[in-house]
Amino acid sequence: MKLKISFKHLKHTPALDERIKEKSEKLSKYFEGNTSISWVCWVHGDEHWAEIKVHGPKFDFFAKACADNMYKTLDICVDKIDRQFEKQKDIFKNRLHKGSNESPKYKEIQARIRDEDEFQKKEWEEKTA
Repeated sequence: MKLKISFKHLKHTPALDERIKEKSEKLSKYFEGNTSISWVCWVHGDEHWAEIKVHGPKFDFFAKACADNMYKTLDICVDKIDRQFEKQKDIFKNRLHKGSNESPKYKEIQARIRDEDEFQKKEWEEKTA
């Protein structure tokens, strides 16, 4: 894993550098092989911004976040990358298993919608009867 950290209008501190390395290690467990992670952190007014780019052999992920604290911003960025990775993984799984084109979460949502529709239909029938 190749890690690059840049700061703009922000003082480079060892604590912040260590936090970024921790977050990058968390991400590296998902990605195998030759991966590069690039962080850019800056302050604009009272807002702390962070941007992360994860580049690998078969994927590219990008996240950008803003918060009142740099540590919160880093957490938000990592959460966004996690969601992107999970979505990509679901898409890949669905390609492998063409018999089930829908993810389990999608099937659960569709079942809830059907249950709610049936319940509303029964209520309507009771009111009109």
